[in-house]
Amino acid sequence: MNTYKLLPLLVALSAALAAPVRAQSLVDLYDAARSFDASYQSAKSQYNATLAKAEQARASILPTVGLAMSSSFVGLDSSSTAIKPNYNTQSATLSASQPLYRPANRITYAQSLKQFELAQAQLDVADQDLIVRVSQAYFDVMASQDSLTFVKAQKTAVAEQLEFAKRNFEVGTSTITDTREAQARFDLVIAQEIAAENDLLVKKMALDQLVGKSNTQPKPLSLPLALPKLLPADVNTWVGQAEAAHPAVRQTKVALDVATLETQKAQAGNRPTLDLTGSYGVAQNNGSATSSAESRTNSASIGLSFNLPLFAGYAIQNRIKETLALEDKARTDLDATQRTVAQATRTAFFGVLSGQGQVKALEAAEASSQSALDANKLGYQVGVRINIDVLNSQSQLFDTKAKLAKARYDVLVGSLKLRQASGTLKADDLQSINSLLAK
Repeated sequence: MNTYKLLPLLVALSAALAAPVRAQSLVDLYDAARSFDASYQSAKSQYNATLAKAEQARASILPTVGLAMSSSFVGLDSSSTAIKPNYNTQSATLSASQPLYRPANRITYAQSLKQFELAQAQLDVADQDLIVRVSQAYFDVMASQDSLTFVKAQKTAVAEQLEFAKRNFEVGTSTITDTREAQARFDLVIAQEIAAENDLLVKKMALDQLVGKSNTQPKPLSLPLALPKLLPADVNTWVGQAEAAHPAVRQTKVALDVATLETQKAQAGNRPTLDLTGSYGVAQNNGSATSSAESRTNSASIGLSFNLPLFAGYAIQNRIKETLALEDKARTDLDATQRTVAQATRTAFFGVLSGQGQVKALEAAEASSQSALDANKLGYQVGVRINIDVLNSQSQLFDTKAKLAKARYDVLVGSLKLRQASGTLKADDLQSINSLLAK
């Protein structure tokens, strides 16, 4: 190929490789994780298996049909002329049975229908867990990026202060102590930068592994940021939602319903059963050992099969006692689950309120730290402050900035955890956070 024709292709390829990776939003990475995360895929497979298992119980109330066929050949070696040496026989029978009255089977089928609710609750738990895990990993990366950014900015500021101290020492307006203090602080910031870079690398690898993508680039929050209000603002409303709709509560309610039906099934052990049966058969013979006459027989039957248990060695009575005890256990488990969910919801609710208060306090602290730094810089220039005062003010400002950014992320993740604790978390809830990201 001509070199002049190849050059534009090489330039275009280099530009494509050098192009920055497009940043992904929280919803983008959640969608990627839904199709990649092994834990969620396992939960989906379990969901499908539970649905299939629930359908299996339907067979106990549906008719059964069977076909049986046989063919035999007989060969005889005899000196008697009265015995036929070879003959064969074929037969086929079609049989069917339909339960007419089997209360235990009906209850088993009713129990299987509860499996649909159980499967959906289990899948909801996995989906909510995935939402929280992706959001936590997403904001962990952003918090780590912010920490690294603030450390780099602090390094630049400390480097400037170090140069300033060196010049002042050279002209005799400050002591060597200022230079050494600035150098020590600069060395410390270098160590912090290395730690921050490593932390960011680890957090990004965790996010990449979760969503199945390499070199993920989360979109930052759009600043200035106004955190959404916590609605509803009443903790009892959240607790009420949790006690009614939380997947764990729904699962224990299903377990109680199944236990109640199990008691009814045990009580049905004393009841009779009635089945409708029928069969149709064909037998074909081309003779026998003593006859050459061929025969064909068609037979049909239809009837009722009735069974009444009279005594089973007290097995039924003891089975009823067992199921009643298990029913009480399921009821107690439901109470315990509701209490646990209610406590977790209250904890998450007040955690979000506390986080919002911390954000406001840190915003005020950021403004105060900036004013203190400006004042210390001016005081150092006029000789009323020493170098360490400026360095401490710089450290305080950048530490406050990092804590403020982390507090904002904690509030956003905490709001999702609150919805998870109350059982109301949905994928659509990510849209409200997505709208806060930079466009």
